[in-house]
Amino acid sequence: MENNGEQTTLERIQQQISENPILLYMKGSPKLPSCGFSAQASQALMSCGEQFAYVDILQNPDIRAELPAYANWPTFPQLWVDGELVGGCDIILEMFQQGELQPLIKETAEKTKAE
Repeated sequence: MENNGEQTTLERIQQQISENPILLYMKGSPKLPSCGFSAQASQALMSCGEQFAYVDILQNPDIRAELPAYANWPTFPQLWVDGELVGGCDIILEMFQQGELQPLIKETAEKTKAE
């Protein structure tokens, strides 16, 4: 197998997930989401008041194609926290409404700042 310094899509996904403790794979960007689910998910995340990373899967069709199999989660958006898949829009909103998302995001952000 030859590797000319080119990352496979899977390696890129793994790197993004390991380097960004709070990561949202979404359609569009938090400021300009391209679908309602991504809009709601990023809105909930922004309400938590911490910085998070995002990947616009519309700009990255290779990630869009491969992430569902890697994550074992068929749809977008996908929220990853601390290397673990939290879930999609429904789960994100449910956790937010139940007050579970905010402390998770805060603790993760604080842990990252401390390192």
